[in-house]
Order: sequence, then structure tokens, then C-alpha cells
Amino acid sequence: MSQTTDTLPSPLYTAAQVRELDARLIAAGTSGFELMQRAAHAAWRALRRRWPDADEITVLTGRGNNAGDGYLIAALAQRAGRRVRVFAVGDPGQLQGDAAQAFNEAQAVGVGVMPWTSESELRGVLVDGLLGTGITGEVREPYASAIRAMNKSSRPILAIDLPSGLCADTGRLLGETVRAELTVTFIGLKLGLLTGQGPDRIGALVFDNLQADAAVVARIEPSALRLSEANLPALMPRSQAAHKGSFGQVLVIGGDLGTGGAALLTAEAALRCGAGMVTLATRPEHVTASLVRRPEIMCSGVESTYALTTLTQRADVLVIGPGLGQAPWGRSLLSLAPQCRVPQVWDADALNLLAAGAVELPRDCLLTPHPGEAARLLGISVAEVQADRPAAVRALAARFDCAVLLKGAGTLIADRDGQLALCDRGHPAMASAGLGDVLAGVAGALLAQGLAPFDAACLSVWLHAAAGERLGLHGRGLAAADLIPTIRQLLEEQSPCRK
Repeated sequence: MSQTTDTLPSPLYTAAQVRELDARLIAAGTSGFELMQRAAHAAWRALRRRWPDADEITVLTGRGNNAGDGYLIAALAQRAGRRVRVFAVGDPGQLQGDAAQAFNEAQAVGVGVMPWTSESELRGVLVDGLLGTGITGEVREPYASAIRAMNKSSRPILAIDLPSGLCADTGRLLGETVRAELTVTFIGLKLGLLTGQGPDRIGALVFDNLQADAAVVARIEPSALRLSEANLPALMPRSQAAHKGSFGQVLVIGGDLGTGGAALLTAEAALRCGAGMVTLATRPEHVTASLVRRPEIMCSGVESTYALTTLTQRADVLVIGPGLGQAPWGRSLLSLAPQCRVPQVWDADALNLLAAGAVELPRDCLLTPHPGEAARLLGISVAEVQADRPAAVRALAARFDCAVLLKGAGTLIADRDGQLALCDRGHPAMASAGLGDVLAGVAGALLAQGLAPFDAACLSVWLHAAAGERLGLHGRGLAAADLIPTIRQLLEEQSPCRK
């Protein structure tokens, strides 16, 4: 059964888990060569759907089972009357087991196999059968040169299972990495395809379970869960007797001089996502602008923690950090947050001050760092965070004993117990200032309506990303405030207000 990006499965696995799935399927009675044949047929079907007029196929192969898939695809193309060539980057004489059998089958039907050289001419649709999920170190020669040639060829590329050079577990680029137009992956969806640099390298993604026995697959606990409409947390419908006090009061704290808009975006997002009441504690200079833009938000100008204390006593949820700054004003307001025994969202400068050791984190928090903030919190580089995003988000959740939402391509959410979720929605048009402020407000509103921090993070990031995806169809120039009406609409579609 093949699936496309709209209906990808929810479970996400590491490379080791997929190898274990493969071994269990073989132990249950499906031979390894049969699985390889099914994979080749799935990839060949996907190739024909994507490029129905392609009459020439060039397959590049390595030395493992990924190469075996490539040889069987070449055999299928040869039988279908296409012009087929295989460039062997790895010596076919070193193939063993199922891969060797696949090589023999390709030769039996007349597929031409030639050794790869720097002079090899790449024509037609290219099939990447070089390196599979087993690679962990940097790509070495001659594979690196072959990958460079593929990427420079401007030819369409189909990657078998995953683009060669991409880490299946983390989405890290292991040196030279294939940039595919289409990736067909098998048995279990690999986590690294959907986070880090994975989304930038896989192109369109097709999944095929190779008719795997569902009972066998179910015995392996997945590493993470891909968020979809089918598994999102939901808010309960509202009763006819509902009133504003039933859905919490969110207090947004932020907006130093010059960054007042950030906190106002957060407050407006919280209001539009169903919080019963929203209060904005900000610089007195921003009160007028807030009242003009959104009079429904109770806006208070505060100069010190003394003025903030009364507001925190009435709050059910705090969202702190958007536009807060790291000057004395912001530092003093943040110092009050650990004393408040309510769920809290810490974003932006609240995270930077936390990383600097200026304050301690209270319980029941949700942290929403981007990679730079995550790096400061962990005391490592941004490159180290991005090299293993799943490990980074889990480390943050363990260190601060809370839920953490690590932004970026393939946003990840972890809780203190190591539970991991991934959101693969979104659009490049979302690369714009202020969108994180909106996300913080959405999460705050969901906390106020009763969701736990991990669930609030999962639902808020999915709503935010799906709204950006929908609006991104209009292209560049997406402003943060544009998302708020669409998020409200998506929330109603996902969690209707009335039964």
C-alpha cells in the first residue's frame, strides 16, 4: 500500500528500528528478496507516476541492499522497454545475499552495468541506489563524487528509501547528500526524513509498507509520532452554560520599548484561540496602541514587579518572553514568574534569560525555543542542535523537567518522559518575524482551556503550521498577524465549539 505526503503514517522510526522490523518480517515468513522485489515495484510505480514520459533511466548503485533495490528497478525498466544503464559506484562483485541475487536478475534481462567514473554521462531520470540507512559517518569517495555529479546534472532524481548522505535518524547531512525530487521509503517512516535538513532533500515523499504484517510492525514501539488530523489532541465542546471564566485568563508579559508588537501579537492570538480573558502586561507607552488595535485585550502598563503582582494573582496561565528584552525591565518582570504556580509558556527573551542563569524555571512550563535559543539553553552550538534535533529537544525536556517545542523544519515536541512528536506541516513563506509570538499565544490559550503542556504544544504547532501552509499558497510577504484568523478557523474545524 503506497501513500503520499497527505496520508503518511503516524509512527516514526529510527534506522535501527526499521532494520529490526525488516528482520522480524523475514522471521515471520517473508523472504528478504521478496521484500526487495516489493520495494523495487513500489519505486518503479512511483517513478512512472511522477515521470510518465521518461524513456531513459540511469541507476547509480552502491554495495548494500539499497543497490539491490536499484538493480531490480533497472530490471523492471528494462522489461518495460526503457533505455536503462547502471553505473556501479560500489563493486558488484562485493554484493552478497539478496543484493547479489538482484544484480544477477538485472544482468539476466540485459541491463548494462558499467563502473562509475568521473566521465560517466547521466541521462534521463536518475535513481539513487548508492547508500541506505546504515551510513553513520561522512560520505567518502567515490560516493561523494557521484552524489556531486547527480546534484549538478539538473536531472530529476528518485531516491530509494532516503537520499544518499542523509542521516535517517536526525536529518543531518553526512557530507555530500543527494537532493532528490522524489523519495520512496519503505516499511517504516524514518524520523530523519522529516526534520533537520531532511525536508530540504527528499522532494516529494511516498511511503510503501511493502504489505508488511501489521501485527509484526505493531510489536515495535515507534521513536516518535507524526502529528496529523487523526491524532491531534482536541478541546472539549463548550456547554450552553459556558462563560468567560470557564476558559481561563491568560496573562501575556512582554513588549519592551521597540518590541511592543511582539507581545500584542501573542495576546491577540491567545484571544482568538479561545482564552476566556486575555491581559497584556507591557510598557505603559504601548497601552494606547493596544487599545486601538484590540480593545478586547485588557492592557496594563507596568514598570515594576509591584505593578505586575496583582495581575499574576488573577492569571490562570502566563505567557512570558515575546518582546520582553534582556534589560532590567524585562529581567525584573521575569523574576516574578517562578513564584506563580500556574502553567506557563516561556518564549524568546525569557529563554535567553533562563539560559544566562538569571532565573529558575517553575513547574508545568512549556518552552518554545528556536535552534539558537535551544543552543544557548544547552550550552552547545546551533550546529550541534541541528545535527541531532531529536536528542536536543529530549535533552532540554529532561534538563528543565518540562515540555519543549523545538522550532524549525520538522518541529519537534518532547516531554519530560521522552515522548516525542513531530510536525511536518508548514511553508517557506513562514520565514517571517513575529510568527513565533503568535505560536506562543496559541499555546497559552490552549493551556487556559485545559490541555496539558505537551498536548497544547502539539495542537498549537500543528494549527500554526497548517495555517502557514494554507496562506503560503499566496507566496511571499506573509505577516504574522495574517495567521491568526486562519488558526481560529482551523481550530474550529479540529475542535468544534459546539457539539
